Amino acid sequence: MEMPKIFESEYRFCLILWEHEPVGSGELVRLCGERLGWKPTTVYTVIKRLSERGVLKNENSVVTALVSKDDVQAAEIDALVEKKFGGSLPAFVAAFTRHRRISEREIDAVQQMIDRFRDHNSQDHDGRGEADD
Repeated sequence: MEMPKIFESEYRFCLILWEHEPVGSGELVRLCGERLGWKPTTVYTVIKRLSERGVLKNENSVVTALVSKDDVQAAEIDALVEKKFGGSLPAFVAAFTRHRRISEREIDAVQQMIDRFRDHNSQDHDGRGEADD
């Protein structure tokens, strides 16, 4: 299933939804008013639009996400890497780190992710593990 496109203002709305779901639409209106300065009509329009695109469901005035924050973020990163870096993860990482200081702690965390991925990958290819695909 392809991830539905979520625009920036909708993403800010989804952050509130993910934090509070399941949430009554009235409470969502109140929260969006406080945090985003939105009017009730704007909130209901976004709920309707995202419901039509399969991002959330609104049943009996209770709103629940149908896509996770992790899935939305992963889809956005995938699209960015594909569009701006020709799908090259090394090119993305090089651009990301070119003008940004990376702490030792961040480097260690990334190295641990790489090591886990490498271990998982080698298990998938040497007959000891199952492929995820």
